[in-house]
Amino acid sequence: MQELLIQSLTKRYPGATEVIAVNNVTVEVEAGEMLVLLGPSGCGKTTLLRCVAGLEEAQDGRIVLEGKTVFDGAANLNLPTHQRDIGMVFQNYSLWPHMTVAENVAYPLRARGAMRANRAQRVRDVLDVVQCGHLAGRIPAMLSGGQQQRIALARALAAEPKIMLLDEPLSNLDALLRVELRAHLRAIHQKVGFTGIYVTHDQIEAFNLGTRVAVMRAGCIEQLDSARAVYERPATEYVAKFLGIRNAVAITSTSGTWSAPMGEISGDLTPFAALRPDVTYQLYIRPESVLLLQEGERAEPGWTVLPQGVVSDALYSGGVTDHVVELGDQTFYVTQSTARGIHPSGSRVRPAFRSQDALLYAGGNLVRA
Repeated sequence: MQELLIQSLTKRYPGATEVIAVNNVTVEVEAGEMLVLLGPSGCGKTTLLRCVAGLEEAQDGRIVLEGKTVFDGAANLNLPTHQRDIGMVFQNYSLWPHMTVAENVAYPLRARGAMRANRAQRVRDVLDVVQCGHLAGRIPAMLSGGQQQRIALARALAAEPKIMLLDEPLSNLDALLRVELRAHLRAIHQKVGFTGIYVTHDQIEAFNLGTRVAVMRAGCIEQLDSARAVYERPATEYVAKFLGIRNAVAITSTSGTWSAPMGEISGDLTPFAALRPDVTYQLYIRPESVLLLQEGERAEPGWTVLPQGVVSDALYSGGVTDHVVELGDQTFYVTQSTARGIHPSGSRVRPAFRSQDALLYAGGNLVRA
């Protein structure tokens, strides 16, 4: 069942140079789904979330929440935030410092006129969900950052809103606590089944939490798909680069052979079998999908081999070592198991990859995955 419809939404900031923060975006969110808006700062993800919340007013388009239109640019309709039945969790926890945890969580229920007995039971229930029932009598100053964020989540859940909006709620926490709360938030979503939109610039967070992931660029949705599909098949070069696939090589065909600017490609050429010889393609390969072959070492069947390069640096990180390889005028990055050995600076190596790991783009768009 459709919980939220965002249709042809556009948000502009006028000025000497007009900025289009959200550019004709259309997306549907199903009941129980967690849609993650992923992208760098300035891509429009937070502005889109704030438009859904009613904290920003778009100029064009519609927002329909559970069948009720809360914004319509053509009809000059824009319901205020308190009439949209949403819950919000932001980077700053925004807890009332003079209230106890229980009073903070009860606040939206009290604002809606819920009976005192019902409020007390609901507060106990949601505090149990976030595993903070033992903190009910404390004030925010007595809580850690992680505990405060859990209380902010409990407060948002208390009134059972139609949709939850979460704007980088874990970004103020240290790395280990982020990992812990990420897993806890996923468990809460699976248990409670709320519908949510989650904003982040962290791709691991997006893939861990998202039912679907929307990668945004310049106010538009560049790709919208399952987390696995976005990771394994980035639809455009922009998405591939944003996901950290730094190795990109231009390849062309001449007289039946494929080559890069630094030389001929050898080994298994099946990744290129269906490509046109008169087109230059961009070959993207993840650092962890590359194996470095030493001089004289043969590639196994099914592996494609790039021209020889020289290791300029090797960064040991325990189980893996990050190698920096110079291929002619191009720098190549390889994350390889340390068990295979560390190639010291000056070593001559050939990067190799399996055909299923090749990502090929033409005109910026994926042509084969």
